[in-house]
Amino acid sequence: MSDEDLLREVERLRSENERLKGRGGKPISMKVSEKGGLSVYGLGRFPVTLYKEQWLRLLDMADDIRSFIRDNEAQLKSKDA
Repeated sequence: MSDEDLLREVERLRSENERLKGRGGKPISMKVSEKGGLSVYGLGRFPVTLYKEQWLRLLDMADDIRSFIRDNEAQLKSKDA
């Protein structure tokens, strides 16, 4: 490959990378699993599945979770980083 071909290929890959980044994440969706749990899709590679009571306990802790995240911001990593 010539230098010109390599530069074109690099530019093509850069533009494809930007296009893929621009799609945004997959929308978050929910469904009832085969065993009756609530599965949330779109947060990561695999769904998060919990039973109704577990989701309700987790949702009741929302303020505590937000506070914990604020208090531990320095140690926590972000997927964007």
